Amino acid sequence: MIVTDPIADYLTRIRNAQTAGHRIVEIPASKMKKRLTEILYENGFILKYKFEEPAKKGHQGAIKIALKYDQDTKVPVIRKLTRISKPGLRQYVGTGNLPRVINGLGIAIVSTSKGVMTDKHARKNNVGGEVLCHIY
Repeated sequence: MIVTDPIADYLTRIRNAQTAGHRIVEIPASKMKKRLTEILYENGFILKYKFEEPAKKGHQGAIKIALKYDQDTKVPVIRKLTRISKPGLRQYVGTGNLPRVINGLGIAIVSTSKGVMTDKHARKNNVGGEVLCHIY
């Protein structure tokens, strides 16, 4: 299946799996999606993840993500995933205009010249870039 916006597909797969109450979601891999997964893990939004190598050479692998839920209420830890920059309308920000999601409780993921990072790391490194998504 050809996907025109792989990041939106990634976020939608996670959102749909949480709505259905699944523990694990499998997503086709790419370097960008692997970095997004690492950021989600570092910030405590997912339980764990595993990168699976492709079965055949030339094919893409898969990412298996174990979703995180609140133990008492069974509510997903990720409340909202929002795609900001879209293929039809890219959203670029400078260093001074980096967004703060819910006063710093959430994260904005930014694609910069120094790699994909959270808004906090982008402020620390004094770089701007394309705002990919907001997560809280």
